[in-house]
Amino acid sequence: MPGTTVAAPVAAPPATRRHGGRLGTVRWYTYVLLVGAVVVSAFPLYYMFVVASVGATAITSSPPRLYPGTNLPEIAAKVVERVPFVLSLLNSLIVSLTIAVVSVLLCALAGFAFAKLRFPGRDVLFLLVLLTMTVPAQLSVIPQYLIVSELGWVDTLQAIIVPGLANAFGIFWMRQHMAATVTDELIGAARIDGCSSWQIFRRIAFPVVRPAAFVLGLITFTAVWNDFMWPFIVLKSPELFTVQIALKQLQANRSIDIALAMGGSFLATLPLLIAFAFVGRRMVAGIMDGAFKG
Repeated sequence: MPGTTVAAPVAAPPATRRHGGRLGTVRWYTYVLLVGAVVVSAFPLYYMFVVASVGATAITSSPPRLYPGTNLPEIAAKVVERVPFVLSLLNSLIVSLTIAVVSVLLCALAGFAFAKLRFPGRDVLFLLVLLTMTVPAQLSVIPQYLIVSELGWVDTLQAIIVPGLANAFGIFWMRQHMAATVTDELIGAARIDGCSSWQIFRRIAFPVVRPAAFVLGLITFTAVWNDFMWPFIVLKSPELFTVQIALKQLQANRSIDIALAMGGSFLATLPLLIAFAFVGRRMVAGIMDGAFKG
């Protein structure tokens, strides 16, 4: 109609080109490398399951068998019959969970102090904490055992729990996250409002670094669960054995039942696999949250 303006059709924007890895495009060989890394990493665990479900013949057969069998319940029953395996799992759960929770709290407190509080000798003390990470754990076994012996804690679970309640790596981890995520302006505003250092930590600092604290707790839990040397030294009674010490009892003096050992190892690893299946995504999110801050 006369006097009516017809708008010209708007051309669609050209499709964004994604050549040469632009805009985060991932090449096909990246997926191949990732799949290969997963296969290489998971194959030992899978083969452990195969041997535990088939028996020692899975290793002695030629070529070695690579698919699982049906003997896992029978081998698991032998493991439980040979050693107090369920009780050992409970002991490991108590020790690992206690150390993980308390260690996260103590390391977070120390990290907050080193990152945000001002006191004489702060940097020197933090340097000393870092230097302890350079000392091999084997060198501290004798003095640590002498201390535990003087306290009368040999052959008790507190001999494992108390020495692991704080560690240099955890303090360093939490200090770095506190320094990167908790700003001095936020702390200054909280002090103007009348908050004490404990209130600032509890209400501001710790909630901000909670993802990092969760990652530290999971790493600590896994490390304590898999620890063998120190529990093997201080624990004597079978009813106090952790799961790794119970696995050692499956080995005879001069021989070892491969199927029994693999079955026990798979059962000991199963709780960790279940835990990672439920919290693995949260752990990755916590690591990535710390990687992109600052």
